Amino acid sequence: MSPVLPNGGASIWLADLRTIDVAQLRACESWLGAAEMARHARFVRPLRQRQFLLGRVLLRVAMGLLLDVSPAAIVLEERAGQVPLLLSPAEGAHFSISHSGHWVACALSITTRLGLDIELRDPGRDVLALARQAFGAAVADELQGLPEDARLALFYRRWSEAEARYKLGVEAGSCMAVAHAELSIVLCSADRLARPPVLVLSGLAQA
Repeated sequence: MSPVLPNGGASIWLADLRTIDVAQLRACESWLGAAEMARHARFVRPLRQRQFLLGRVLLRVAMGLLLDVSPAAIVLEERAGQVPLLLSPAEGAHFSISHSGHWVACALSITTRLGLDIELRDPGRDVLALARQAFGAAVADELQGLPEDARLALFYRRWSEAEARYKLGVEAGSCMAVAHAELSIVLCSADRLARPPVLVLSGLAQA
């Protein structure tokens, strides 16, 4: 399966840990460099460890198909507090990785820098208190006047966009939300995207 990535566009690859074969995922550990494996080993929580591994594997699968190279040939350099740096292939893609709960995602573009954020919507969270703390009283008051479902959706839309803008690291040319049943997904790009990003659901074995 190859992603549709038209000129000026981007793709978002999404994988669900609950559907990924553990043996297949572990078999892909050899794709990671020494620094990546060292970081992987430092995670204490098993879920966080699996999120990290799946994120790096998913990125290599997606980028390999996009650039027509083997996933094992993609070399990343770990950078403390920053996204990894793509060392090989030299003519690569811009990318961003995100995770929330059992979901892991990466976004890719040939033409522009990206910032991706996904958030598992939790109806049990006190979004009004979080909004007041993160965005201020005006946003909290706006949310309070909405029905519960709309309040939850708008809060997570704002939260995801703020995180995606932060990950982008430069002024955003565009920020686009992608519809999903469980997740709030926002992709920001340095240059305005010509069209909405393509969403690719991956089970890895089929990728």
